[in-house]
Amino acid sequence: MANLLYLRCSGLSQSVEAQRQAMMQGTAFNREFIDEGVSGAVLAANRPGFAELLKYARQGDTVHVYAVDRLGRDAIDIQTTIKAFLAKGVSVNVCGLGLIAKGVGELIVAVLAQVAEMERERIRERTSNGRNVAKASLAATGKTHRGKDSLGRPAKGEASAVRDWRKENKASIAATAKQFNLSDSTVKRYCLTAT
Repeated sequence: MANLLYLRCSGLSQSVEAQRQAMMQGTAFNREFIDEGVSGAVLAANRPGFAELLKYARQGDTVHVYAVDRLGRDAIDIQTTIKAFLAKGVSVNVCGLGLIAKGVGELIVAVLAQVAEMERERIRERTSNGRNVAKASLAATGKTHRGKDSLGRPAKGEASAVRDWRKENKASIAATAKQFNLSDSTVKRYCLTAT
């Protein structure tokens, strides 16, 4: 009987460390399975760390997760995943929710998974609406509704100044990036931009 920990975060700029710290309170884990930089839009079984966990888990083991939405892409995926574990005799423990058992536990998870899916959809809608408002404002006034000059990230430095300095100094991409405190990829993009 092993305690197995599953951790997932969507972006490469994110870390599973906060989940790990929250889960380590009073529980020792025999093994961790991690998917960093793997979107929740990917079916659980198609994530490398989760696929390994599915193969590894044995009857009597307990899989621990920080939140229900770490288990699947949508309500159906989450329910399928939990049923697969329960069918193998593997318990699922969700932080703050506790052990999920057949029957009422599955019903609670189904409701929570549906709520999580609805919230993801609301976030997508709000993001899309905000983008449309910004585009309309930019077209009408030359500025977004938040006063920005463009929809993208603000430019770091003037592209022409970067190009001119690099040419005048016969500098490498790395030296130019250091001079202007830019990334190498930004300098490359600026130097490839036509004047």
